[in-house]
Amino acid sequence: MAGITHTVTNQAPPLVQYDVFGSDRALVEAVERHLAPEVREDGLAELSALGHTAGSAQVQEWGVQANENPPRLRTHDRYGRRIDEVEFHPAWHRLLGKGVSAGLTAAWGRPGGHVRRAAAFLMWTQVEAGNGCPLSMTHAAVPALRTDPALAAEWEPRLTSVIYDRALRPPGQKPGALFGMGMTEKQGGSDVRANTTAARPLAEDGTYALTGHKWFCSAPMSDAFLVLAQAPGGLTCFLVPRVLADGSRNVFLLQRLKDKLGNRSNASAEVEFDGTWARRVGEEGQGVRTIIGMVAATRLDCALGSAGLMRQAVAQAVHHCSHREAFGGKLADKPLMRNVLADLALESEAATTLALRLAAAYDDGGEQERALLRIAVPAAKYWVTKRCAPVAVEAAECLGGNGYVEESGMPRLVRESPLNSIWEGAGNVQALDVLRALRREPAALDAYLREVGQARGADHRLDAAIKNLLTDLADLEGVEGRARRLTERLALVLQGSLLVRHAPPEVADAFCAGRLGGDAGAAFGTLPHTLDLASVVERARPLS
Repeated sequence: MAGITHTVTNQAPPLVQYDVFGSDRALVEAVERHLAPEVREDGLAELSALGHTAGSAQVQEWGVQANENPPRLRTHDRYGRRIDEVEFHPAWHRLLGKGVSAGLTAAWGRPGGHVRRAAAFLMWTQVEAGNGCPLSMTHAAVPALRTDPALAAEWEPRLTSVIYDRALRPPGQKPGALFGMGMTEKQGGSDVRANTTAARPLAEDGTYALTGHKWFCSAPMSDAFLVLAQAPGGLTCFLVPRVLADGSRNVFLLQRLKDKLGNRSNASAEVEFDGTWARRVGEEGQGVRTIIGMVAATRLDCALGSAGLMRQAVAQAVHHCSHREAFGGKLADKPLMRNVLADLALESEAATTLALRLAAAYDDGGEQERALLRIAVPAAKYWVTKRCAPVAVEAAECLGGNGYVEESGMPRLVRESPLNSIWEGAGNVQALDVLRALRREPAALDAYLREVGQARGADHRLDAAIKNLLTDLADLEGVEGRARRLTERLALVLQGSLLVRHAPPEVADAFCAGRLGGDAGAAFGTLPHTLDLASVVERARPLS
């Protein structure tokens, strides 16, 4: 029997058995805004169902189990035969199966598919971020495969399937398949043109034998991979299946799994190719051009994933402070804590609003929307992913010592928070990509300015920020050294424009004051006290 000193009081209840979608007002409003009327009702019902699943005690426990039992590499079977397999806890497969069945790889080809998937991906990240990696790459492989109509016809139905089949067997025997990716090598990293993996043509047209080493191969348990290698005609994209058509294993030698800071449930491996069979995707020497569609889609998923992590961190912080009492009242009602929570909520809502706007651009598919994506995706990937870590750390601090304990779930969010900034090109790569778009694609800047210009005249701080940005853009001499600052401004102005047009006045006002008007400090919780911060916090509160 517990002693009387062990009576538990003044502790927030677990944030569980709630609708992750319906409780996120910014997300719901973005979906309603971007989905066409004819698919809106079905889309909202679908997302609400997933929201209840994501908030359930059972699914949240699966997320804990998947992270407490990370994958294990098995290079050989008991008889000494090489098998190169990765073993996962059953919770991992349950989560991945739920993600596939929820359409997280099925955006292409259905009305409003990208907006619906983006909202679902943002929610599912909050349950367990690691399984987002294979879901993201499978989704993103489609535009790369479409450069080869025959390959697309063969693989796209499997990639967009809502059936999860974990068995390693010939692709033709599977109703659904997952894709991974292997681009970077230890000597080159982001400079993929420095890759040394060699591709030797075989007798059958379009087939090659690969020899080389990949430093990072994501989701090595997948059915197939898109990789880059040096063919006689230059750097080329290839499809590498795990199992060949005759049922034999392809040469796919897993050297080791990476021991990562976060993303513990997901496997990342070093892989050796030694005469590995591959099929060319696109033309020889056009590897970067072929795979760029996959890279862009995964970069948007990095922003979505970070938006999801931020939303979960803010939801936990607001939930805790709404129940916890200190100094004679609820923490959330204390002016200083309210300022912190409101500041965090602004960052979360701005990230969600921007990411869903870009997903809608994919659904639209028009020339101007494609041009907007060219500059807005790397800018969003740069800024949103960089804001994730400070948001997660500050949110954990809102829980005090409880937030430093594993059982709270906050340390997992903190460990995960830097990942999306590093994956698919770190900050400098994104900033340089923005510069490339500015210099080579005038239509991209024009589309961006048209987008932010829709909010002109609605807030003087936004107007001033647009004017200052135009001044920066007029002088691109020696711009590389200030590329990060320029990219940050592009992202902030775009976020401000979207919030001024679509968010409640108190949210837009606080964002423009703190992010564009310079009326805030460097730390969270330094917004002007005259703002309606109570309404901002209430909007962010999850309803459990």
